[in-house]
Amino acid sequence: MASLADREQSNKPAEAEDSTVVSSSLIRWIIAVTVSSAALLEVIDTSIVNVALNQIQGNLGATLAEAGWVVTGYSVANAIMIPLTAWMGDRFGKKAYFVFSLIGFTISSMMCGFAPNLPILVISRIIQGLCGGGLLAKAQAILFETFPKEEQPAAQGLFGICVMVGPVVGPTLGGYLTDFFNWRWIFFVNLPFGILATILAIMYLPKTPIKKTATVDWWGIILLIAAIGSLQVVLEEGQQDDWFSSTYITTLAIVAAIGSVLFIWRELICKDPAVNLKILKYKSLAAGSAYSLCLGMCLYGATFAVPIYAQSILHYTPTQTGLLMLPGAIASGCCMPLFAKLGGKVDARLMIAAGSLLSIFSMWQLSTMNPNTSADSMFWPLIWRGIASIFMFMPLSTATLGSLPKEYIGAGSGFFSLTRQMGGSIGIAALTTLLAQRENYHRSHLVEQINPYNQNLINMTHQFTGLMTQHGASGGQAYLGAMGLVNGIVDTQSAVLAFADMFWIVGFTFIISMPLLFFLSDGKNKTAVSAGH
Repeated sequence: MASLADREQSNKPAEAEDSTVVSSSLIRWIIAVTVSSAALLEVIDTSIVNVALNQIQGNLGATLAEAGWVVTGYSVANAIMIPLTAWMGDRFGKKAYFVFSLIGFTISSMMCGFAPNLPILVISRIIQGLCGGGLLAKAQAILFETFPKEEQPAAQGLFGICVMVGPVVGPTLGGYLTDFFNWRWIFFVNLPFGILATILAIMYLPKTPIKKTATVDWWGIILLIAAIGSLQVVLEEGQQDDWFSSTYITTLAIVAAIGSVLFIWRELICKDPAVNLKILKYKSLAAGSAYSLCLGMCLYGATFAVPIYAQSILHYTPTQTGLLMLPGAIASGCCMPLFAKLGGKVDARLMIAAGSLLSIFSMWQLSTMNPNTSADSMFWPLIWRGIASIFMFMPLSTATLGSLPKEYIGAGSGFFSLTRQMGGSIGIAALTTLLAQRENYHRSHLVEQINPYNQNLINMTHQFTGLMTQHGASGGQAYLGAMGLVNGIVDTQSAVLAFADMFWIVGFTFIISMPLLFFLSDGKNKTAVSAGH
């Protein structure tokens, strides 16, 4: 039986046959909710596992490093598949590929939940990542192809909220499910939503033609797997293996570098490439993807850093941390109607610049935090960051992809999504390393102040020694306990200063990336961006 959207397509006049815009507003928004929900599931699963690794490790009898592959396997598979989504959609049909990805994601989620041991869990996560990669990029392309130009801001706003809220909701939801049920429920929770999204996709997504090529670019696919897979593993595992002091990480970095060069060369000379890199001749896509890389580094990096600060310095529980991040996510959602009204009327570059300035202000406020910072003090900086993310991410999508010819929307969306994902991975890896290095740097400077002639230290030591003595410690034990407390203060202050440096660097990255905005379109281009490729 044909879906409602399929029947609607068949009734269109001949001159509109090359467009996949759905005329019914209700069906358009059902499609928008369906594909955005699928993208939300994919994004949540990138971070929902992080808080459950200790429980997975203990339950399945693995080391923490081995359990880490539950996260790494998903990320690597996801990054490999995203740039292939346009080719897969052409070869098998966009609707068929999206529905297949949804079914695969749902089944693999069930496999993860029932996994009896770590190898089965990692394999299931890799399958989940491969299917999830088909959801994220394809969802955005479907929205561009389904909605007319005047409704693109609202549609992309809904998608953007899902992509940005996912990393915030993931750890909170994962912590809650792990604390009150067990770690397997972080996978089982996908099942009802995955099944519902699959049913809606089958019913309402319009059927699209299959564009089979004469040959399959196997070499391009193999080189892509080698390049992106190796790079993602380096970014995920580099910090715990001490980067290039590890032969394993060094070897993968070399494979990533050589594989990337060969992949680019192959795709540029291939008649039917797996990933069409020639689309980068459009300066809006090239500049927008570069800015997306920076945006992924900054937004996802900051999203990653704030929970660590809250839990390690402020000693928040995962649930408290989630509640701390929640107002910013709500602020993003509340700004969507405003962006929907401004989008297409106001120059997208001006909105992105305004969002960048607001982000810089937010980072400056966060850099002033200290161990006595309360949730109230962090409320407004996180609100500004949430609002700023809407005014950067939403216009960036339309300014980057909105001016592309219709046949390049799918490929452009895949490449754009890849840069955002890789930006997040690079940002988290870089900021994790930066935090460790800056903490050591500040600690070394603070330790220099610990000497017999520092009167503040002498007074503090006497005070702590007196407290220890009052609690029954002997003279020697009291002194050692006092020095332990001093050492803890030094560690905490070093970490606080390191976080302040990190927030300053994130703000500076926003500043130096702003010249890229001059190469974007204004988001008001009249090209038929809503047509299918």
